[in-house]
Amino acid sequence: MRLPDTSILATRHRHVRATLAALGLDALVVTSPTNIRYLANHVGTAGTLVLTEQDIHLLVDFRYREAVRATQASPSACADLRVWPVAASYDEALVELLGRPGMPATVGIEAHHLTVARQEWLMRTCADRGLQVVLRSTERVVERARIVKGAAEVAALREAAARLSTVAEAAFAVVRAGVTEFEVAGDIEAALRRAGFERPAFETIVASGPNSALPHHRAGRRVLVPGDLVLLDFGGVLDGYCSDLTRTVSVGAPTPEALKLHLAVQAAQMAAVEAVKPGVAAGAVDAAARRVLESHGLGEAFGHGTGHGLGLEVHEEPRIGPPRADAPSVQLEVGMVFTIEPGAYLPGIGGVRIEDDVLVTDQGSEVLTSVPRDLLALRNG
Repeated sequence: MRLPDTSILATRHRHVRATLAALGLDALVVTSPTNIRYLANHVGTAGTLVLTEQDIHLLVDFRYREAVRATQASPSACADLRVWPVAASYDEALVELLGRPGMPATVGIEAHHLTVARQEWLMRTCADRGLQVVLRSTERVVERARIVKGAAEVAALREAAARLSTVAEAAFAVVRAGVTEFEVAGDIEAALRRAGFERPAFETIVASGPNSALPHHRAGRRVLVPGDLVLLDFGGVLDGYCSDLTRTVSVGAPTPEALKLHLAVQAAQMAAVEAVKPGVAAGAVDAAARRVLESHGLGEAFGHGTGHGLGLEVHEEPRIGPPRADAPSVQLEVGMVFTIEPGAYLPGIGGVRIEDDVLVTDQGSEVLTSVPRDLLALRNG
């Protein structure tokens, strides 16, 4: 597994520390495993990190101590890292750390990762022990740093997207009459492993016939039959970074209705890709896809956003969807990576979704995934 080097981590630390200073915070308690990985190269399901103006404190239990030592002895070491053992409770260990001499007084917490019960316990325990610590809620401080990818991250995402081509070929080959959705999903996940992915990025979606009208249908025991539209949505994790692809395949020759539906979604996706440029609002990309589908009388058949950010998580910022009243519109920047995946779903008939991974560049965009989209080229069985 490739991890970013010390200099890349240092750049991330500077970015987050600048945000903390602007918020009037002396430190940030990081409890999201993904954010801990981003800041310290700690790959684990448990851990707590405290980023101060000068140091990074990592609390880990026995399971991860040797892994942390190995990373710290490599070019991927996190500079200024201080490792603290956790004997039993992470929250108890955190309170002990915050009570040490020289620790900061005004500390941010990740409100969307720390439960209300844990936050209340921490505040009450600090007060009971006489600690002069103020805990303040923050929202997505590290996630905002993650939204623009560095060169190494782009390289990982580009490689992950490229490897989906061989997985897609394997997927198309197994879509035929007589097999079940379960079987197709199993073959796709085996192909992900063969392609070198660490694991699937999410539960593979195989939705056939009328099930394809359900955007997040879970693969079941339905047997594919001639004339089915089969929606295949899959992705893999490579060096921690997620890829995501959707294609809709026809079992045998597609019906005229299926071909018409697919052409409309394909046109919508092309319009959205063409709208991607630095400085453009994310909502404008969504609107480009939506206008095309509305012109085909399919506006009501498109009920989800046009895309989502990709990175260490398969769903992260930026959100490519209609503008929200409670949040400012995100302006696209060079280095952002996200999916573009419009769809149209007709209950009882079927649905089509086409998804690719897209990088914002100086010139506009680069589509990282390179798999055929044309339904006539993707008919099988």
